[in-house]
Amino acid sequence: MTVFLLAGGGTAGHVNPLLATADAIRAREPAATIIVLGTAEGLEARLVPERGYELVTIERVPFPRRLSMSALRFPWRFARAVRQVRALIARREIEVVVGFGGYAAAPAYLAARRAGIPLVVHEANALPGIANRLGSRLTDHTAVTFEGTPLRNAVRTGMPIRSEIARLDRTAGRSVAIAHWGLDSRRPVVLVTGGSTGAARINSTIVNSINEIVAAGWQVIHTVGESRDFVDPHVAGYHPMPYCDRMDLALAAADLVIARSGAATVSELAGLGIPAVFVPYPVGNGEQELNARGSVSAGGAIICADKDFSPEWIRTSLIPLLGDAPRRADMARRAANAGIRDGADRLAAMVLAVATTSRG
Repeated sequence: MTVFLLAGGGTAGHVNPLLATADAIRAREPAATIIVLGTAEGLEARLVPERGYELVTIERVPFPRRLSMSALRFPWRFARAVRQVRALIARREIEVVVGFGGYAAAPAYLAARRAGIPLVVHEANALPGIANRLGSRLTDHTAVTFEGTPLRNAVRTGMPIRSEIARLDRTAGRSVAIAHWGLDSRRPVVLVTGGSTGAARINSTIVNSINEIVAAGWQVIHTVGESRDFVDPHVAGYHPMPYCDRMDLALAAADLVIARSGAATVSELAGLGIPAVFVPYPVGNGEQELNARGSVSAGGAIICADKDFSPEWIRTSLIPLLGDAPRRADMARRAANAGIRDGADRLAAMVLAVATTSRG
């Protein structure tokens, strides 16, 4: 029986691939013990126990980005976190550490190195975070979602996608989705999503353009997030909701998706072969635009900058695409050819191979 420590968390971008990988490992080695290392403040504090895995928490110790009192205390706090993980490894006889980035990952990487046990690092984004840049220097086993991710010894396994999406039968699921949301089975569907907190630019542009989209013969499922500014225009064929708790059905219904280009979203759409319009989040280090480049280069998606996503862009670019079924079908084929649907299985296979090799 192998004991694995899966480290990462903070956001869904770290927690969801961790959980998908945990499920894939357990499917292959049911007797395995899987412990998740995270923080009490991150999303993992709720999602990991809900999925039935043991969660061990350590202090959240962010890397300092400027000189401050917190920065001066960082070396001591970080060293303490490493010692805590090192003690956990010894106490629970952990044999392999698998890291996904986030606050809990970096201490786990150094603890694994000091304990002399194998380390596997998975990077979700095309532009690596600080923790995974560190981790990739400590191991020969680095997995990435996107080709060209600048990490040492990187092997593309794809994104570990949640099983309900990875195993989705869109053909069988479409009729269920149509009934679930009261859609018209004769009209194609645009799925619009900006994430759980919404996307102000996407929301306002869709609302201001909804009459034209519906007039083009389409219907729209729109997750608007927790936006206080959203006002439902009450247009027939437009189905807004704060949050979609059945994203599998939304994707089964979708003939085209308009979304931010987080790593999971890009990977799921490519894996399912759904043509997409990506509107990258304009704040941060530009990782969302980089995430989308592979799908765009393959011809499965197009990018529109957030500042350009306007009713005018809808009229000049989106409406012609909605009216061009052969182009959308070609985009769907190209997206599927570029996508990896079994990323969780591939990463689990890598982790289990590393465990087997380490046992000699």
